[in-house]
Amino acid sequence: MAEFDLPLEQLRAYRPDVRRPDDLQAFWDATIEESRALAEPPRTERVETGMTLVDTHDVTFSGFGGHPIRAWAHVPAGASGPLPAVVEFHGYSGGRSLAWQNQVFATAGYVHLTVDSRGQGWKAVGATPDPTADAGLSTEPGVMTKGIADKDTYYYRRLFTDAALAVDAARALPWVDAARVAVTGASQGGGLAIAAGALNHDVVAVATDVPFLCHFERALAISDRDPYGEIVRHLARYRDRVEQTLDVLSYFDGANLAALAQAPALFSVGLRDQTCPPSTVYAAFNHWGGDDKEMAVYRFNDHEGGGEHHVPRKLAFLAQHLR
Repeated sequence: MAEFDLPLEQLRAYRPDVRRPDDLQAFWDATIEESRALAEPPRTERVETGMTLVDTHDVTFSGFGGHPIRAWAHVPAGASGPLPAVVEFHGYSGGRSLAWQNQVFATAGYVHLTVDSRGQGWKAVGATPDPTADAGLSTEPGVMTKGIADKDTYYYRRLFTDAALAVDAARALPWVDAARVAVTGASQGGGLAIAAGALNHDVVAVATDVPFLCHFERALAISDRDPYGEIVRHLARYRDRVEQTLDVLSYFDGANLAALAQAPALFSVGLRDQTCPPSTVYAAFNHWGGDDKEMAVYRFNDHEGGGEHHVPRKLAFLAQHLR
């Protein structure tokens, strides 16, 4: 697929006016405060994986509404801490996977909390339901339109809160130095990393790859791919809900949340990415509230972005801010 979005020199300066609600900060402050008031200390249970260099623990922590959220904590074998931690969120339809999988950050010396996405896990193994009545009516298959009629019931209110409280849970683990916790993720996981960095000020670094959930109105206009396509199909049927829906989405737009974040950030973008178009990634990057930020550009790549080639750069970024 050819480059289809703005030229790189225009992307670097792309800082669009994004629909932004006046009560954005108040909405999220109240949301996080309400769920923190219901939170219990995380529970951990050691599991056997056959791996000798990493100890893995099954973690359950309190997310939105006090709902139990599952995660794996991968810890360098025999470590007692305190160690820096990396909290990882996953792409759309993914989950924490199996206990023996995805241990790169632990082998690099970090406590690695790999977090489920509630109600997902249809392409990678998950273990967390979405126990709420707020799924809404007439939703497109997937989660993009669950509860989308109102900001209070929208699915991503719950998922973003889970992400922010996952940082609280990581800081409470016995092996973790609470002053050194970073967040990361790709695609939806990248959007969740932005949300966590914006909504939990204890985050000390954010590494977000080809982030989803940014600059919704631009994405809906130029991308034909799912998951944004779920919203397009919904609005094609419910033509009278366009402005209402866009108003709801503005509370969850990564470009708006990025403006609330201050931690150092490493973004990555694929200039041929039709799932999360480059201009939507740059919208979040250029609205980032902190000055310490950098963008890794992969000119010939689609939604895979930097893939395995980006891992060393991410590890160097994390070492810079966590060691």
